[in-house]
Amino acid sequence: MDMKKPVASIADVGYDEAMRRARELIPFFRENAPACEKARRLTPTVIDALNSNGLLRYMQPKNWGGMELPFIAYYDMPEMLARGDISVGWTVHNLASHHRTVGWYEMKAQEEVWGPNPDVCVASGIAFAQGRGVPVDGGVKLSGEWNFSSGTDHSDWNLLACILREGDKPVDYLFCLVHSADYEVVDDWHVLGMRSTSSKTVRCKDVFVPAYRTISMQVAKPGHTWPGLKYSSNPHYRIPISALGGHGIGGCLVGNARAALETAIELVKTRSTSYQGAKMRDFQTVQLRIGAAGAKIDAAGLLLRNDVLEATQVYEAGGTLDIETRLRYKRNAALAAKLTVEAVDSLHEMAGANGIYDHYPLQRMFRDQHAAAGHFSFSMDAQLPPWGLAVLGGEIKSPTL
Repeated sequence: MDMKKPVASIADVGYDEAMRRARELIPFFRENAPACEKARRLTPTVIDALNSNGLLRYMQPKNWGGMELPFIAYYDMPEMLARGDISVGWTVHNLASHHRTVGWYEMKAQEEVWGPNPDVCVASGIAFAQGRGVPVDGGVKLSGEWNFSSGTDHSDWNLLACILREGDKPVDYLFCLVHSADYEVVDDWHVLGMRSTSSKTVRCKDVFVPAYRTISMQVAKPGHTWPGLKYSSNPHYRIPISALGGHGIGGCLVGNARAALETAIELVKTRSTSYQGAKMRDFQTVQLRIGAAGAKIDAAGLLLRNDVLEATQVYEAGGTLDIETRLRYKRNAALAAKLTVEAVDSLHEMAGANGIYDHYPLQRMFRDQHAAAGHFSFSMDAQLPPWGLAVLGGEIKSPTL
């Protein structure tokens, strides 16, 4: 874990100031990206910078001293941070969004997590099928193994998902707050890209989780609510992450693609071909690649950001999202990711043989883009057909959507 003196309160930091802090750190994150990748986690230097600026708490409730920024920051903050290093954007977004999730729990759970240190980090393993919960007196007995728990090296807690079963019958879908003393971290994060996110596997067996540290994610159940909502009147806490979970990390793909485009532009401006001596910027094919990449990145960003704005307006007006809309958002996230990958692929291909060197900046961005796009939220096969089925009149059954 990364230990430092906690920041007492950053509740007075607004959206513009938070984004300014993130923007000014972009060169710092780019400079430190190789060291983070080598360490397979964000280095203490980077974590200290994030904590000093309060950026890990941009979604934490104000009553715990957090920024509680408008929900558009769910997309904007990771997109901005990822322009410096996608692994920073990804890790910060995951850890910060879990501050939002902890706000859904009973106050007793919130006090256990934030009371000793409001800067504390919470990682997650959100695949319900990877965990099994058994009802016991006073809570749940939890077992399972969850991979891709981003930011685990920086976290004292973990949000572990499970299917609660009575015998073989599923009766609920839970997020369980588990302290690091009760789970094991498996050092298996040896990967193609996104190496700095420390997205390791965690596992536990027969761990007792008291009822107040569990929340039901069976949002399709009539009358579903989260107990923590009674402590906040902010409608943004009602916006369902089951529909928009890909949009924050999707912002990371957009930010990384923007960094790749910026890097490619600067390289093209100064480079001549090795064999002909011709200026690369004078090649119409190069101009076409730059133009197409820029358009795809902008389109992806607009698609994701518009969904977040639309959902915010719905909940601010006291409404909810129907199933078709939720599936449309999930569809859009997958397509946006695909557009950014196409853009980065084209830019990296333009680099030719230079693109194979470890020191070449586009090489890491290329690897990171593909690794990030492997997230389930961005699977075209998984995310597009359900919306198609819904609009064609088919039946959609998902207890957690």
